Amino acid sequence: MNEEERKILIAEEEKRIEETISKIKHRIAVFSGKGGVGKTTVSVNLAYCFQTEGFSTGILDADITGPNVSKMLGIEGELILSLERIIPYMKYGMKMVSIAGLIEPGKPVIWRGPMRSKMINQFLANVTWGKLDYLIADLPPGTGDEILTIAQNMKPDYAVIVTTPQEVSLIDAERAVNMAKTLEIPHIGVIENMSGLICPNCKTKIDLFGTGGGAVIAENNNVNFLGAIPIEPEMRVLSDKGIPFISHRKDTEVSFSFYSIMHLIESILNKVPFVNLKK
Repeated sequence: MNEEERKILIAEEEKRIEETISKIKHRIAVFSGKGGVGKTTVSVNLAYCFQTEGFSTGILDADITGPNVSKMLGIEGELILSLERIIPYMKYGMKMVSIAGLIEPGKPVIWRGPMRSKMINQFLANVTWGKLDYLIADLPPGTGDEILTIAQNMKPDYAVIVTTPQEVSLIDAERAVNMAKTLEIPHIGVIENMSGLICPNCKTKIDLFGTGGGAVIAENNNVNFLGAIPIEPEMRVLSDKGIPFISHRKDTEVSFSFYSIMHLIESILNKVPFVNLKK
């Protein structure tokens, strides 16, 4: 392939991405400064919140080397291709694509940055997303190529930074906030995940990793603090079974937190009054 042919292919791909994005009202990028903070759990449950409130919703698993959205939604099997287009999975009323549907289970994806970015572009250019109110991209930890690709091509209007209360996580979260600012993402918010444990017996809150750091990071950097989500042991069990926690336990502090966060994001993006549903 010569240089002229390569330019034509790139231009065609960019046009398809623009056509895709034009049909999606809001695009949310969920990322974190470090791994292990519950970013995918937040992405899946937040998307479920939007769907149950009547919004057409999709999830783009942009963590190419560590795709876990399929597992948390209980999705198995290969992605379907039709007329050179990828048909997204449909689960719990949400559309979803992931590289997990294109590789053998347990097989590592040993790709350099440009290849990972190319795959994300394929998910934007060649997936039949149709019209959506919200598309949530679950990104890998850190500040690498995937985030740059999403920022440049998906053009998110909200960046959700997930952190835990631990200081090492907060340091990396602040880097992620500043990266979102550098990429000129219009709205930025911080979620403090694993913010205390609610004792299943006495209902007392136990601050295992501390608390309040997410709110401080948000205030110091003049971005939204979206809320704190406590630890819920049953969330891990249900996630491993492919069940969004809030679909099963709607009466918990965790569920109230997720719906409150969803409504806050909606109020910011759609400029409507915020309704706080927390206890």
